[in-house]
Amino acid sequence: MATQLEQRVRFDRIRYANCWEDPALLCAALEPAPGKRILSIASGGDNALALLAAGADVVAADLSRAQLACVELKCLAIRRLGYEEALAFLGIRPSQTRVKVYHGMRRDLSGPGRDFWDWRLDPIDAGIIHAGKFEDYFRLFRTRALPFVHGRRTVARLLQEKDRAAREEFYERAWNTLRWRLLFRIFFSRFVMGRLGRDPEFFRHVEGSVADRILARARHALTVLPTHNNPYLDYILTGNFTRTVPPYLEPGRFDILKQRLDCLTLHRGTVEEAAQRHRGPGFDGFNLSDIFEYLDEETADSVYGHLLDTAKPGARFAYWNMLVPRSCPPALAARIRARRELAAELFRKDRAFFYNAFVVEEVVRT
Repeated sequence: MATQLEQRVRFDRIRYANCWEDPALLCAALEPAPGKRILSIASGGDNALALLAAGADVVAADLSRAQLACVELKCLAIRRLGYEEALAFLGIRPSQTRVKVYHGMRRDLSGPGRDFWDWRLDPIDAGIIHAGKFEDYFRLFRTRALPFVHGRRTVARLLQEKDRAAREEFYERAWNTLRWRLLFRIFFSRFVMGRLGRDPEFFRHVEGSVADRILARARHALTVLPTHNNPYLDYILTGNFTRTVPPYLEPGRFDILKQRLDCLTLHRGTVEEAAQRHRGPGFDGFNLSDIFEYLDEETADSVYGHLLDTAKPGARFAYWNMLVPRSCPPALAARIRARRELAAELFRKDRAFFYNAFVVEEVVRT
C-alpha cells in the first residue's frame, strides 16, 4: 500500500487536524476494554485516543509524518496541561499564548515531532485543530459559500435543540432550498472536494456522483439525528466545537487519557507494517477508517489478508466506505462473519455524515 499511495499522494502537510469519523461507532463495534489491543489508523488522532480512553492499548499507524506529529502534539497537550489549558492550546478555547506554551513543552516531543512543529508556529498560534487541509475546506464553505444560501440566524436555528419532527419541518421549510442543493452539489463535487479538501487520488476508484451521495447523508444528519450536540456539524457551520467537544476531549475521558498515554504507540508506515511490527499476541480490533477505498481491489484484498493474519479469534474489523464499496475479500470469507445488522444499526447513528456505509466484520477463524 505504501508504494501505491506514497507515489501519488502528498503526505507533507496535515490533511486532517480532526478525525471526521464518529468514535461512538468504533467503540460500539470494537468494544475496547482493558486487556484488549487495537490497531488504528492515526489520522488526526481523535479516534485512536477515544479507543485508548475506553481502556484498550492502541497502535496508531499512518504514512504521514504530519498526521503523526499532529497526534503527538495533542497527546503532549493532554499530558502536560490542565483541561481548560489543553482546550485553549488546541484551539477550542481562545488563547494568545499558544506559541509560548508550545516552547515550554516542546522538549518532550520526539525529534521528528519537534522538527515538524518548530517550523510551523503559525498553525500552533491559530490552534492545531484548525491546521488541516480538510478544515481549510470547511472554512471556505462556511465563510465564502454558505452565506450566499443561509444567514447566521438560519444556521443558529438549525443548531437549536429540536425533536425529529421539528428538525424535518425546519429542513424542508427553511434549509433545503434550491440554492442549498445547488451549492452542495458544486462544493462537494469530486472536482472541488478533490482539490480543496481531500486529495484527488482518493477518488481514483469512485464511480458516480460524489455530491449526491453526501447530500443524502447530510439530510439524515440534519433531520433524523439531533443537530444541537453534533460536534462535526458544529465545527462545519461555526468553525469550532462551540457546543460539544470531540469525544476524546470530554472531561471524563480527558482525565483517563492523562493516565493512559503510555499505552498508545505511534507507527509511521502502512497499517499492515504496523500490524506485523507490533503484532505481539495479536490484535482484538482494527479501526481502518476508509483506507480500502483508496486502493484498487487487489491491493485492498492483500492488505486485508495481512491484517487478518495478526488478528485474534473474535477480533473485529471496523471501517467506513465513503464512495467505493469494500468488504472482506471473497477468498477470506470463510474466516470472517459479517456483522451487518450491528453495522447498520450503528450507521444510522453516525453523526459524521460523509460516509455511505459502515462495515463491521468478526474473525471466526484465524
